[in-house]
Amino acid sequence: MWERLYSKNGLAAKKIAELLNKIEVGAKVPRVADYSERLNIGRGTVQQAIRLLEEMKAIKIEARGHLGTFLVWKDNDVLLEIAGIAPLIGSMPLPYSRKYEGLASGMVEAFESAGKRTNLIYMRGATNRIESLRTKRCDYAVVSRMTANLTLSDYPNLKILRSFGENTYVSSHKVFLSDREKNEIQDGMKVGVDKESLDQYQLTQMEFENKNVEFVDVNYMQLFDKLSNKEIDATIWNADDKRMTRNFKSVSFQSVKAQKLARDTSKAVIIIESDREKEMNEKWYSVTEEKILQVQRSVEKGEMIPRY
Repeated sequence: MWERLYSKNGLAAKKIAELLNKIEVGAKVPRVADYSERLNIGRGTVQQAIRLLEEMKAIKIEARGHLGTFLVWKDNDVLLEIAGIAPLIGSMPLPYSRKYEGLASGMVEAFESAGKRTNLIYMRGATNRIESLRTKRCDYAVVSRMTANLTLSDYPNLKILRSFGENTYVSSHKVFLSDREKNEIQDGMKVGVDKESLDQYQLTQMEFENKNVEFVDVNYMQLFDKLSNKEIDATIWNADDKRMTRNFKSVSFQSVKAQKLARDTSKAVIIIESDREKEMNEKWYSVTEEKILQVQRSVEKGEMIPRY
């Protein structure tokens, strides 16, 4: 049956599938004559194309006499597949916290609510996500506002598409100490830093500026074990990571620079390639920040099971 998409009727079905994808279930669909005029194809071809879409279980329509014809059911995934519209690919941080799980779930739900799809890939380190965007392995990347600001100064061919406001990327960053008896950073301490995590790296540089500490290169997925084994004495990390907050003492930033920067590290943004702005605006059309954040909050509160 899929081979029939390459016939005359099938090519018409692909075009009609794209148009039907934008129509809500329960809504009236255009007349055969309307499709014929809009797509510049014969009425018989339109009728055969619609029949093919029904046979492929992509749609179900119902004629209601003088009221017209209505869309009573559709399978968005099948419609998009027939239309040849590939889902957008986004790169995100590893979903180790409820906030990240909520953000990922919000994007999936918001796209589906708009009759579209997005697939997410999860990558450690903002530098890796930015590289995946620049090498076209993804269509957009989720990073913090701080990382976006740094990135845009280095790569003017990238730009921010959407911004979600404070506390949407992380709630806060803290300094975590391996020794619960300690209340502050002391000279000679070993401080873990992940240079691939631009937020963590920049905050570390500012908080420990002019302090007599030793920086130790660490993959941020190893921070917990390194602190537990006392291979490092301190590190800066996301307070949304419950494993860290339950097991280690944390203290707030002392550096005014770090405090100011932390506000931008809490904001989630979507970055894209500038030359795809028009295309991406069309694909993100009707995918609202409000819907994304609503789902994120529900996941964080435990009202909704993460789905991503």
